[in-house]
Amino acid sequence: MSVANNRAQALGRELIDVHNWLRGELKRVARELDEHRLGHVRPVREVRGHCLAFCRALTAHHTKEDETAFPLLAQRFPELAPVLAELSADHRLVADILTRMTGLLADVTADNLAAVRGEIAGLSAILESHFQWEERRITAALDELSGDAGRGAELFGTAS
Repeated sequence: MSVANNRAQALGRELIDVHNWLRGELKRVARELDEHRLGHVRPVREVRGHCLAFCRALTAHHTKEDETAFPLLAQRFPELAPVLAELSADHRLVADILTRMTGLLADVTADNLAAVRGEIAGLSAILESHFQWEERRITAALDELSGDAGRGAELFGTAS
């Protein structure tokens, strides 16, 4: 197998790796919010900073997919266009949640901590479903792309 084919096949794995990294970061954010709620001494600004960093990383990932990976896949695999449109619609739904979370994070207090945690719980459920569906539907197509398709960072906004 050529180096180009090895690298192209690695794109599907790289997408899964990015998703796994994002899953781990979201779990860390949820854990930190729970610890803060229970009175642990982690400063609220640190908890807020981790939440906001996660929001930025997830937004960058979805933006890169929408602007780079999905158009490339749609061009090469027109039959994926409806799937890619649904995935982009999910991205907009997630962006709405992230906007609400960012607003709540402007001033994390005991009063709004439950609301932040609720947004995290909803986001976790949506993202897990989204990631699993995306991985099932486009990983094989990514693996078929030629070696000049781009690197994962260019296609997926890799942050790991």
